[in-house]
Amino acid sequence: MADPRTIWQQLTLRDLGVIDSAELELSEGFTVITGETGAGKTMVVTALGLLRGDRADPGLVRRGAAQARIEASIGVPRGASAASAVEEAGGRIDDDVVILGRILSAQGRSRAVAGGATVPAALLTEVTDELVAVHGQSDQHRLLRAAEQRAALDRFAGEPFAAAFAAYAPVHARWRAVERTLDELRTHAQERARELDVLRFGLDEVEAVDPQPGEDESLKAEEGVLAHAESLARAADLAHRVLVGDADLTAARTQIAEASAHLQDVAGHDPTLDALTERVLEVGILVDEVGADLGAYSGGIELDPERLATLQDRRASLAALQRKYGPTLDDVLAWAEKGAARLGELGSDDDTVAALVAEQDELVPEVRRLAGEMSRLRAEAAGRLAELVDLELAQLSMPSAHLEVSVTTHADAVPGPHGLDDVELLFAANSGAGMRPLHKGASGGELSRLMLALEVVLADRTTVPTLVFDEVDAGIGGKAAVEVGRRLSRLAQHAQVIAVTHLPQVAAFADHHFVVSKDDDGTVTSSSVTEVEESGRVDELARMLAGQEESAAAQAHARELLELARDRS
Repeated sequence: MADPRTIWQQLTLRDLGVIDSAELELSEGFTVITGETGAGKTMVVTALGLLRGDRADPGLVRRGAAQARIEASIGVPRGASAASAVEEAGGRIDDDVVILGRILSAQGRSRAVAGGATVPAALLTEVTDELVAVHGQSDQHRLLRAAEQRAALDRFAGEPFAAAFAAYAPVHARWRAVERTLDELRTHAQERARELDVLRFGLDEVEAVDPQPGEDESLKAEEGVLAHAESLARAADLAHRVLVGDADLTAARTQIAEASAHLQDVAGHDPTLDALTERVLEVGILVDEVGADLGAYSGGIELDPERLATLQDRRASLAALQRKYGPTLDDVLAWAEKGAARLGELGSDDDTVAALVAEQDELVPEVRRLAGEMSRLRAEAAGRLAELVDLELAQLSMPSAHLEVSVTTHADAVPGPHGLDDVELLFAANSGAGMRPLHKGASGGELSRLMLALEVVLADRTTVPTLVFDEVDAGIGGKAAVEVGRRLSRLAQHAQVIAVTHLPQVAAFADHHFVVSKDDDGTVTSSSVTEVEESGRVDELARMLAGQEESAAAQAHARELLELARDRS
């Protein structure tokens, strides 16, 4: 059975086509939907298509209604890519269930909803692509795609192929990474050469000057002294004379000493004046100290024009670096550090290229060897798959039909993520007919049965949890119809299967049976969907068999079909 966490759990329709209101509680196993012609049973498949992002047609809105609404609850385990897509779009996953919806306006507008968030219709396609596959007269999209055909063959090839692909994928990925790096290095070789020249020139300039941290500020201060040495010395000397000039009665030191002597004469009579006397003494001491320092300063100043010229040249060299690589000297030093590191990187490119070329030479034969192993396994599996599908088709009233799984290996091509092979399913419905691609070689009914045969053969390896078949039994009856029902039932052991059918032989095999019934009041036709149990199933099968559920013969035949279906061997 399908994992109950991934099945479609509920489908609600409002004003879609002839269906006024319907709610289907869907379950695991095999579910059929039946009803008389024109009742609207295919609206269920239409609704699933809209939830898968199909184009909205305002003509689907029920007559007299403003809009049609479709909503489904689907199990999506957290961590699945479908769940991630919904959450990235702003939607929510509650208890591993996502609600998808589609609203169609009679005026032509439509809106898609995923997890409560309004999303582009294309997102519904992305979300549901891994959750449901629909096979019908007008919708056989999944296995018509080349990538899906290859994936189906690869799944059928089983564990040996899975192991071969697991060995191939990382080697191929590394080889492609090496190829991209080499292409980049070779493509941008001239740009790197130019960058190398610029870096070398700049680093040579910086190295020639050899700037030191903080040097520009210290040179600026020293230049300020040398440039004004004469005036600085003269000012200091004059100040020294004013403060402490020898034998000069006007010197500050002499004046302070005289003031201190006058105050000492009256010391001890007034605390306030005594305090002022102490301060005058302190001023005298400070004047002596400053005077001595000024004398030393004026005596130490040297006039050195050569040193000044050297400083000015040095500062000019630093300023030139700062204009190019600054604006500050710290910026120049930081650029030089980064430039040296980048120079080392660029300088090692030749070694890098040599190492990558050597690795490439080792990887290429290994990639091709592993790709060849996958080609061999695919070729072996292709024949087995075609043979099994042909056996299924014979049981589905297509004894002359033939499927061919074409594996074309391009030995001289560049290996891709999946190897060197193109895989294509070719089909001929009758003996003597030429093999053609699926979408060209089969009618709608034939294609539906072919898809059923493929799904049955691939059942235990299917990755899609829900499969929908829309009138897969078109154009058949009798024993072939029984075989269709039996195969859908067998398929439901591996996936949730939903089928719209008009054949009682198929409906009898279902685990769950919904009947679409219509009511016409002469003005408008409306339909409803009801799940039927045992007695209701007998009545519906009798109607499908004889057109009247009250017929005793039809009822007996219906019970016989149900008994046959219970023996599913």
